[in-house]
Formats: sequence, structure tokens, C-alpha cells
Amino acid sequence: MRVIFVDPKHPVLPVPFVEAVFGRGESVFVDPDFPVDIEKWGIEASTSAQWLVTANPSLTSMLIDAPLDPLLEAVGVMQAAVSRGEWEREQTHESLIPYLEEESQEFIEAIEIGNDKEMKNELGDVLLQVLFHAEIAARQGRFDIFDVAASFVAKMKSRSPYLFDGSTGIVDSEEQERLWAMGKAQEKLGR
Repeated sequence: MRVIFVDPKHPVLPVPFVEAVFGRGESVFVDPDFPVDIEKWGIEASTSAQWLVTANPSLTSMLIDAPLDPLLEAVGVMQAAVSRGEWEREQTHESLIPYLEEESQEFIEAIEIGNDKEMKNELGDVLLQVLFHAEIAARQGRFDIFDVAASFVAKMKSRSPYLFDGSTGIVDSEEQERLWAMGKAQEKLGR
């Protein structure tokens, strides 16, 4: 979560916040004690959000000193790259296909040689591709990385329900395959 401290006497919103909220539709949580009605600015508040707006300086210093989640930091880095890099701004899903193929192949090669350091690095490159494609879609108002993550969870709920039913223990491969196929078939019916 990114924190925005706003002086209620002189409310100024930073450019990255404006781009994220108005340009990409990212959600905002407003500190309940915030003295300004942000809805007059055209901002909708949400309880599960990427941004926190507050006028409480002690709250911001407490949160700013907290370590940043590496995945959220990666999302922010990709957003900045696509905002500021001319090359990144010119890319499309189609133009990135060769890079996705190349990075996937390099990860496969790292698996084959069994090098953990290379596997980690190449997975980072694959993650870059996922973040890049999601950011392109977000800027077109189609979906974002959080929608991609929600899609993954929904798929796992459908195909691996034992992960969500409170049960514990090992699920044998045969049962996993049966549930996966059943979930996949139900997804196709629902489309």
C-alpha cells in the first residue's frame, strides 16, 4: 500500500497518485479521520486499496518505515517503467511475445542445469513479463495485476477446492487430477 499524506489546509495530490487513481482507476482507502471529503475530487474510497490517504503524520511515518512488500514494489516499478520509459510506452502485448518466449525458454534452461540462482533470476524475468502485460492492460482499462492474481485464486478454488475447505493433509494425485478436470469442465460450462 502506498501512503499519501495530505495537508488538509493545502490539499495537493502528487502526480503518481493522480495517474494511478484517475489514469488507471486504482483504489483508495481514506483514513477515517481525514478531514476533507475526497469524493468531491471524484475519488471513490475502498476498504481494500492500493493507496492510503491520510492527514495524520504519525500514521504515515509508521507505515512509511514499514518494509515494502516486494510484490507491491515490483508492481510500482513496472508502473513507473511504463510511465517514464519511451520503449516501454511503445510496447504492446504482441510486441512483447518474443521476450515472453525468450524468458520462458531461459527459465527452462535454468531448470535443466539445476542452478537455483539462475532459476530465481529467470523467474524474475518471467515475472517482469507478467507485470508488463498486466500494466499494458491496466492502462487500457481492461484488467490489472490484481485482477490477474484474483483469476489465479478463482482457478485454484475451482480446481483445487481442498485448499479452501479447511481440510488438512495430503491429497493424492488421482484425487487432484479428478478435481482439476472437474473444475476445468465446470469453468468451460460457465463461459
